[in-house]
Amino acid sequence: MEPLSPLDVLRVSTVLEGCLDQLSILGYIMPVSYEGRPDSESLVCDDIGRILQHQRKLQWKFKELMSSKSQSLVRKPAQDGEQQGDAAGDLKRSNLMFSRALEQDPLSAESLLKVQADRQFAAGVITETLSELQEFGTFQNLLSAVEVEKDKKTNLYNIIVSEEEGRRRMKALQRQLQDIRKEKEIELQRRNEMIAHLKDQLQEMKAKTGLEGKYVKKSCELQVTQGQKICGEHEHKHLDEIQRLKDKTDEETRSHLEIENFLKHHQTELEEKLEFWMEKYDKDIDAKQHELTMLKTAKANDLARLQELAKQYRECEQVVMEDRVEENERKHVM
Repeated sequence: MEPLSPLDVLRVSTVLEGCLDQLSILGYIMPVSYEGRPDSESLVCDDIGRILQHQRKLQWKFKELMSSKSQSLVRKPAQDGEQQGDAAGDLKRSNLMFSRALEQDPLSAESLLKVQADRQFAAGVITETLSELQEFGTFQNLLSAVEVEKDKKTNLYNIIVSEEEGRRRMKALQRQLQDIRKEKEIELQRRNEMIAHLKDQLQEMKAKTGLEGKYVKKSCELQVTQGQKICGEHEHKHLDEIQRLKDKTDEETRSHLEIENFLKHHQTELEEKLEFWMEKYDKDIDAKQHELTMLKTAKANDLARLQELAKQYRECEQVVMEDRVEENERKHVM
């Protein structure tokens, strides 16, 4: 990326410093102690209204500066112009989302914490961008921060979609398992009824052969034998079918447990990743807050030094003026 001209760096730095001042003021006018005060709504509405109005003006001014820069530098590549436009657009969308969050519920503790976190993040990014502009004349840090936030948002959305898809699949599998169990129970009941019916028929045939007597004994014995053989085959088939259904039911149960364990393990991994990123986010916020405090301290020291030098300059200038007056008086006397 080609560095900006010193004049453009000064303009953009002025806008970014204004944004930092506004964010700092916003941090002081949004304390948690406003909750429960009778005049809290009027105080917050008035202060936030002024901040939001001025912030929108700064956003438009920043966008116009970037637009004029891209139009004036005709020798720069088209990619730099697109990056400037994207950076301005992302900054504008971030500020608008920040404004909407304030307008929804500015007095609740959760909203205040979210506002403070967003304000600190925005202040840190603007501070790093301001340092980069003053040192190198570029704003690559701002583009990198925007891309990182986009990637974080995309990854979080993918994790949520994956978790919802896993839940839907688990519910569908549970419903399928329940349907299969009901079907197998009905089939098993029907088979048992058929076996009981066949046994009743067998007993009836035996009783009938005993009543017919010796005359039809051989014929009945043959029929009974044939009937027992047929019934035995049917019973064997039904028993095999019952065993097969039981094995299939056990296999479905085992598959369900394996799927459930896999989903639980996957959920645990996702929770560990989420906890890791939350810890990293808190550490980064603390580091940026410490950096902001150090910068404020350095700024105050530099301001005091500047005032002291200005005072010494005025004293030296007074002494020189007095020496010149005395010299002029000596010349007139001579």
